[in-house]
Amino acid sequence: MTNTLHGARILVTRPAAQAANLCRLIEHAGGVSWRFPTIEISASQPDQSVLLIAQHCDWLIFTSTNAVDFAIKAFNGKMPGFNGSPRIAAVGQATAQALTDAGWQVDCVPVSEFSSEGLLAEAALQDINANHCLIVRGVGGRDKLEQGLRSRGATVSYLEVYRRHQPASDNQALEQALTDNALDAITMTSVEALQNLLAMLSSPAQALLKTLPLIVASERIGASAGQFGFKQIVVSPKPTDAEILETLTTLFNGENSGRRN
Repeated sequence: MTNTLHGARILVTRPAAQAANLCRLIEHAGGVSWRFPTIEISASQPDQSVLLIAQHCDWLIFTSTNAVDFAIKAFNGKMPGFNGSPRIAAVGQATAQALTDAGWQVDCVPVSEFSSEGLLAEAALQDINANHCLIVRGVGGRDKLEQGLRSRGATVSYLEVYRRHQPASDNQALEQALTDNALDAITMTSVEALQNLLAMLSSPAQALLKTLPLIVASERIGASAGQFGFKQIVVSPKPTDAEILETLTTLFNGENSGRRN
């Protein structure tokens, strides 16, 4: 075991089913992980007509690993279409890996910026006039990708295969930890997760929370965190667990190149 985190106590807010790897990395690096899921994921039954669209569209675009996991169930494990159609795009490397693990070929994934903006910058999605794109996502996701694709002449539909909820969690232990100064940093991978975390705490606990370093997975989350009143915001270069760990390591070893103030 390395000791690059020097016993730092890190609040991990990922959904319960997705927290294990980041917690394992934190603990292997000599930190202490505190799990407090701020988003709960459940299946959403997609409209059957949209499932039929998936068989004839030009692009299936997956926005997260959750989209992959729940789409597999919606498709009964079989990719719609045949002979290379539809083509498949993934918003990031983790999503692409989940598709590959499921036996699906990925035709487009951002090289560096794992976001809607990064995907829209890819060459494969520039000349898509008259293409039909089906975005596979959770209910109520961002519209940035849809807007970008429509501006290029594509027809866009949504296949919404899961829902996000605020968990009904007991916050007593977390509030006590904040009162006792028993946490050193927070990790956050979405604006919705951050909003839920604040909603799950009392006003005094929120005030204490906002004094801690907040490691976020994108500039967009960082901007929202600043609006919510967080004072120490550090942006991870990429939203992967490995990059979040690297950002934590940098933070707790006296470097602050990724810090926002």
